Amino acid sequence: MSEREVSVDRTPLIVGNWKMNHTRATARAFCAELGELHAERPLPAGIEIGIAPPFTSLDVVGDGLAELPVFLAAQDVHWEPSGAFTGEIAPGMLSELGCRMVIVGHSERRHLFGETDERVARKVAAVRDAGMVPILCVGETEDERDADRTRAVVESQLRKGLGKIQPGAPERLVVAYEPVWAIGTGRVATPQQVEEVHGFLRDVLASIGGQAFAGGVRILYGGSVKPGNAAGLAVLPHVDGFLVGGASLEASTFAELVHLLGGAPETGA
Repeated sequence: MSEREVSVDRTPLIVGNWKMNHTRATARAFCAELGELHAERPLPAGIEIGIAPPFTSLDVVGDGLAELPVFLAAQDVHWEPSGAFTGEIAPGMLSELGCRMVIVGHSERRHLFGETDERVARKVAAVRDAGMVPILCVGETEDERDADRTRAVVESQLRKGLGKIQPGAPERLVVAYEPVWAIGTGRVATPQQVEEVHGFLRDVLASIGGQAFAGGVRILYGGSVKPGNAAGLAVLPHVDGFLVGGASLEASTFAELVHLLGGAPETGA
């Protein structure tokens, strides 16, 4: 029996990735506004909500979210616990600030800064070792999709990214499918394209760690997610939530996405 025929309860998850946006002052304002929105209309229970600000605002956002059902995440990490790595941030430093999850292998890190699968794998292992959950990003470029290489690319990125860990408990891993051609472009993959890739990724996870492992790992979609397309994606069986970029920068838009995800049917397959 394939995982697609098994009913699995996976808590929906949405994480806002601010990238290189928001100063400490505007981060404080965001948290204050989100708090006001929560007071007027409570953020839905039964889902997990995270924000990944720039490193310079981690403490500000952590404090600002303290009274909200929203956790702190980080956008990147180095794999070593300490050392002569100028400009880098160690896993323990993020954990000390209260980060629960860390984005690893985002396409902008891969394509703009030359991050390799080997480095991604080291970061995944380091995040897990520090007691946090890695959000492992995978995704193909437009040329790779046009060449019908989507499955080969995302499978390779997933297998190599998990190459230095044992599968373990599925709640200790999140995978995010972010087609590179849809990130920050306004384009979004169709529901059919998203469900096809997410289902394939779950099959790959099953081959790595077994059906129970694959059935418990949450797979997020990222790529120009907005209120206008989120509802149609959230109901797909293998979409367990979103990794949101630009639409997470305004508290009202992010809150709208949270409510859309919270109001969607259960995402178990």
